[in-house]
Amino acid sequence: MRYKNSQMLIVALAAALVTAGCGSSKGDQGSEAPPKPAVESDFDANNFKVDHPEQFPLVTAVEHKAVSALNVTGVVQPDIARAVPVISLAAGRVVEIKARLGDTVKKGQLLLRVRSNDVAGAYQVYLKAVNDERLARQQLDRAKDLYDKGATAKSILEQAEDTEQDAKVDLDTATEQLRLLGVDKDHPSGIVDVIAPISGVITDQQVTSAAGVQGLSGPNPFTISDLSYVWIICDVYENDLDAVRLGEYADIRLNAYPGKVFKGRIDNILPILDPNIRTAKVRLEVPNPGLMRIGMFVTATFYGKQPEMRAAVPATAILHLHDREWVYTPLSAGHFKRLEVVTGSTLPGDMQEIVSGIKPGLQVIANALVFQTTVEQ
Repeated sequence: MRYKNSQMLIVALAAALVTAGCGSSKGDQGSEAPPKPAVESDFDANNFKVDHPEQFPLVTAVEHKAVSALNVTGVVQPDIARAVPVISLAAGRVVEIKARLGDTVKKGQLLLRVRSNDVAGAYQVYLKAVNDERLARQQLDRAKDLYDKGATAKSILEQAEDTEQDAKVDLDTATEQLRLLGVDKDHPSGIVDVIAPISGVITDQQVTSAAGVQGLSGPNPFTISDLSYVWIICDVYENDLDAVRLGEYADIRLNAYPGKVFKGRIDNILPILDPNIRTAKVRLEVPNPGLMRIGMFVTATFYGKQPEMRAAVPATAILHLHDREWVYTPLSAGHFKRLEVVTGSTLPGDMQEIVSGIKPGLQVIANALVFQTTVEQ
């Protein structure tokens, strides 16, 4: 009897276990979801293997016709042909400065005043020339009267005429010297006005208040540059010089105004190569709308004549990781490889140009970020 009770207890426990197992299988809703892909890293850090590759749709890189472009850096510089030095013909001491470095000035505008002893010397020469010319003219008139009356030789008259002509030349020279110094011969002054020879911007200043000015023998007080046109001086590597041609135009982008694009014409490719970095200086002439300042950094884009065939993929297919860009491409069933690419410009339809790394026709994972997230988990 005790034996039968033991058998019945065992059978009851077994039935309870079977019932509990059946109930738990019905209540497990997670078993109906797709299995989570398992990722295995290969010996290559850029190779990955997944159990369910169908969860990562693929797209095919399409063909994109693009004009080859070369981007180089450059600096805004003044056009030397449009830079004019301000010259003071009189040496002396500066008593007043009317303009400063960086000011925009007009032609004929007063820049500075100089107190100079040169004015006194020039005015003295002028007065002497006036007296000499008056005396020579009187002697010529007297010689003419005597010659008309037959009281003197013709050679005496000719000598008087020559003396009077020399006196006129000296007077004209002394008058011009006063004019160049900016002095009115009828109202002489020891102050010399230095004016702007052209309109533009003062890009160099070598004078301060109470400083000495040495005239033509010393440094120029100011340099005025016409910045309506400026130069962009770019460094182009030796291997890229075939993309640069005289007379063609390039796109200019200022680092200060990245949203604006200017056009510059290549007017010179300097014949000397930098022996250290193997670059040549390329000069572009650019109309200045007023935004370009001397010393600004720019990016110049030169375009080739022949278009290039490049790949284009959806923007989501590109993974931005550690300042580099990648795509995932299938190697075999469930096996993917991460490839580094260099992207170009953004295309319509949320497409991204690929400059290098893959070719048109290659399949890549449509959403690289989703795959990367799975890999990291």
